[in-house]
Amino acid sequence: MRKRIDWAAFAMIAPAFIGLAALYLWPFAATFLKSFRKVPVFGPSQFNGVDNYHKLLSDADFWSALGNSAKYTVIVLLGIPLAVVFAALIQQVSRGRGIYRVLFFLPVVTLPVAVGMVWRFILNGDFGLLNYVLSLVGIPGEYWVADDRFAVYAFAVVGIWMGLGVNLIILGAGLQNIPADLYEASALDGANRVRQFFSITLPLLSPSIFFVTILTTISALQMFDLVFIMLGSINNTALSGSKTIVYLFYEAAFVQFKQGYAAAIAIVLLVIIMIVTAIQFSLQKKWVVYD
Repeated sequence: MRKRIDWAAFAMIAPAFIGLAALYLWPFAATFLKSFRKVPVFGPSQFNGVDNYHKLLSDADFWSALGNSAKYTVIVLLGIPLAVVFAALIQQVSRGRGIYRVLFFLPVVTLPVAVGMVWRFILNGDFGLLNYVLSLVGIPGEYWVADDRFAVYAFAVVGIWMGLGVNLIILGAGLQNIPADLYEASALDGANRVRQFFSITLPLLSPSIFFVTILTTISALQMFDLVFIMLGSINNTALSGSKTIVYLFYEAAFVQFKQGYAAAIAIVLLVIIMIVTAIQFSLQKKWVVYD
């Protein structure tokens, strides 16, 4: 029998499909094809095979930027346990729970440019608020965003602060789905708050923690705007040792106008994110509890 084609269903999903194709699939295809070409500022592009990838993998700046992105990602992921603790503490609050969540969520709705400018002022080595507070207790300050020894760590601290609000909302929703009967039964068996947290809260919250981990990893590997604003200008002495892989992409595409090389950076970053995400999904079976 002939299968009837439901054209009405196709019409309903057409807007979403067209938007997906125009905004994601076509840019990806164009970037992938461009990564195999040499694209001059003027004139037609030329096919050069895997030359862009060969140059990229042999570029010391790429490996340095990749290391900075990896370091930033690992440090930002350390903020997830902090978010779990805060979410559990807010869940115990009987009054004003929504106010606390709104206060933590404010950095999320603030423009990253504004956040970067404020934190650049706070971490300024000459007149920053942080160095002033440290001087009150006799601790010498540092040039936090002008020294490549500290810049990536400064970015990560701000990244943890910015992402805490979203993590709290997701983890808070996960906490609300945990049955209260489990805590009551464990309390009758003599379990204290600490034992309940590690034996009930963490296992049943693990799906939410896994979801937050995926989102945090992807956003951390794609971090650019915060780094761009906090570094300030190309004259920053920490720039050479603090670039992330997306900052390297921006520099290649819009400063040096090496579009083919920049496309190769984008494709490599996509592959890295896919590999890391696949590893996370494969490891979830060992620690995520869905029952």
